[in-house]
Parts: sequence; structure tokens; C-alpha cells
Amino acid sequence: MISAHLLAVYVAALVAVYAVPGPDMALVLQTSIARGVRSGLAAAAGLGVSRATHVTLSACGMAALLRNAPWLYDAVRYAGAVYLAWVGIQIFRSPGFALPAGARDKQDAHAPRVESPASSDAGNGSRPLRTAFVKGLLTNLLNPKALLFCSVLLPQFVRPGSGPVAWQMIELGVVLLVIGACFDALYAIGAARIARWMRSHPFAQTVQRWTFSAALIGFALRLSLD
Repeated sequence: MISAHLLAVYVAALVAVYAVPGPDMALVLQTSIARGVRSGLAAAAGLGVSRATHVTLSACGMAALLRNAPWLYDAVRYAGAVYLAWVGIQIFRSPGFALPAGARDKQDAHAPRVESPASSDAGNGSRPLRTAFVKGLLTNLLNPKALLFCSVLLPQFVRPGSGPVAWQMIELGVVLLVIGACFDALYAIGAARIARWMRSHPFAQTVQRWTFSAALIGFALRLSLD
């Protein structure tokens, strides 16, 4: 059992990490703004599954394999960079979303209406949610730094004298997933609220798309060059 003091330090470290902008945060914010809170939460769920996978792999020693096999690390790193760049380009090319019903009623009755992605999502059922989930999963899963982060951080808070190491790793992994899920949910819900204002400001939509697209492409470049 991990002591309360050590657990508090661990939680503080995780909060500091999750509060720093990164590809995960950018993906959840963009998805929630463009597709709605449900898609944002689906992307967050994908990130959660990926983090659980990284925690499990780090406990099994996969991170050590990546450190000792530079070619494998580079292969995963470049694949992640290409995927992030692809997502960034897709965001840049995506169309703006329409005004909400209340604001749309104020427009000219003869003006052409543009269907919003959120409305399209509702008609397509669960497909957009699966797409958002897969994007969240791959964005984090193809980032070897996330795996190495788990393998470096978690052992720092394991104390052999405090009980079975396996149970301590499980406890630390669960806390990591819960803190990450809380931050992702906060970003998804907050971004969805911002989207209500952005629907009536086309220029803000353009700036938002360009900003998140540039951020993801920038993260891709950093990942490929490190």
C-alpha cells in the first residue's frame, strides 16, 4: 500500500504533466469543438485505453526493450509522427460547422444551410464515435515517449517495503488513468461549451482549425526529430 504522502506527490506530478499542452490535449479539444462532447469523450476513452496499455507494457518490461532496441523505438516514433501529421492535415482540411438551431433561425430563410458535423454524426450513429475513439487510441499508442514516461515515473513511487510491487504498480496505474480521464473529460466538456460560441463566428472556427492543425503537426515534427 502506497503511503498518503507519496501518493499526494505522485498525484501532483501527474497533474503537472496533464496540464501541459500536448497532442492528447489538442486532439480532445479539437474533437469536442468540431464534433461535440460525445466525440470528445470517445477520443478521451481511446486515450485511456492507450494509457492502460502503456502502464501494462511498462510493467512487463516493454519500455526496456524500446530503450535497448533503437530501431524499434524509431519505427514507433516515426509511425506516431506520421499519424499525428495526418490528423493535423485532416483537421486543417475539415469544413466549418454550422450555426446552432437558435442562431440559424435568425438567418435569411432563403440562405443555404450547411449541416454541422454534430448533426451528421447523429445521423451516422456510432461510426463517428468509433472514429474518435480510434484517433485517441492511436495518437497516444504510437507515441513511445508515453510508454517511456510510464516506465520512468511509476517505479519512482514503488517502495518494496510497502507491500507487493505488483499491487503498487496497479495502484499507481489506476491513479494515472483516473487523473488522465478527469483532465480529458474537463477538456472535452469545456471545449464543447466554447463551440456554442464559435458556431456563430466563422473566423474563430478558421483560427481554431489552423491552431490545432499547426499544434499537431508541430508535435509530429518534434516527435520525429527528438
